[in-house]
Amino acid sequence: MISVLVADDSALVRRLVTGVLSEAPGIQVVGTAVNGEQALAKVDELRPDIVTLDIEMPVMDGLTAMRELRRRHPRLPVIMFSTLTKDGAAATLDALEAGASDYITKPTNSLSLTESLGEVRDQLIPRVRALTARRMPSRPPVASQTPASAPAAASKPKRTRSNLPPQIVAIGSSTGGPDALAKVLGSLTERPNVPVVIVQHMPPVFTSMLANRLDRLGPASVVEAEDGQLLAPGVVYIAPGGRHLEVQRRGAGTYTFLHDREPENYSRPSVDVLFRSVAVAYPGSAVAVVLTGMGHDGRQGCERVGATGSLVVAQDQPTSVVWGMPGAVTEAGLADTVLPLPAIGQYLSSKLTEPRGARVTEVAS
Repeated sequence: MISVLVADDSALVRRLVTGVLSEAPGIQVVGTAVNGEQALAKVDELRPDIVTLDIEMPVMDGLTAMRELRRRHPRLPVIMFSTLTKDGAAATLDALEAGASDYITKPTNSLSLTESLGEVRDQLIPRVRALTARRMPSRPPVASQTPASAPAAASKPKRTRSNLPPQIVAIGSSTGGPDALAKVLGSLTERPNVPVVIVQHMPPVFTSMLANRLDRLGPASVVEAEDGQLLAPGVVYIAPGGRHLEVQRRGAGTYTFLHDREPENYSRPSVDVLFRSVAVAYPGSAVAVVLTGMGHDGRQGCERVGATGSLVVAQDQPTSVVWGMPGAVTEAGLADTVLPLPAIGQYLSSKLTEPRGARVTEVAS
């Protein structure tokens, strides 16, 4: 049984969240708190498996409580409750930098009670289960929860690898992704000599602020992608929340293409959408990287990228907040290399300066 502490100063939100969690099999709300100070005391008293924490609370706000929780309980999963506003996005990113595991956005006032319940349920329950999987001894690892349709690694044939030097890096991430992206981009040793395109599962406003923060960390320039931009070396383009990002060849250049087609893997932007376009635009000359995240978005795209001879990299399980996405790629036999998060930036730097023809031509999958 997964035990949850719910901290929010709104009685309505506490009832809504408690009701949603209590209806889910295997989940139990063991307590509630109305401010951060009370939440800290109840965590020490009740020892929950996971905490939901509102950002805006009296006495002690959620961000201050988050920092103290991380000091006292370094491994305790915490899900922040945020609002779809600029201030809410900034506070959420601060909380993620302080060690929050993930976040969900509060329903807007325009939704009915039934719609609000459904939205919270769809966002919250999968995160609670995924983030506590490694803390529950009776549960299998997160990676084993990928769909049964995922092909087994043993069934994958050897794939011929191209000797073309990389011309683009494509990265996909979700839960735990903002911190992972910060570590990867911040550890690059020099400005990339190719463009970098990223899908991070986030809503509008959040991705713009994430790009601004990442832009301050390393040698690359980081921007939120706009439609029709010519891809330039040394620039990182992050898909805007709520829009798919693709890359398209036009004459001698490659351009961004944003669109609002249906979500894939419950996500818009989707990693699969981006990676498929990279496979077409850069056959044999891309590096696809899948970082921490729930679900399996990116698995199909990695299959397409790998089939052209390009490289596929996955984050390893110990350093992933949730090993769903990189685990799906790894278990499907699609990853040419599986690396801990601190090594990925260095690996990318080495690949972007690797002499032509230095790559191994065949990789067993």
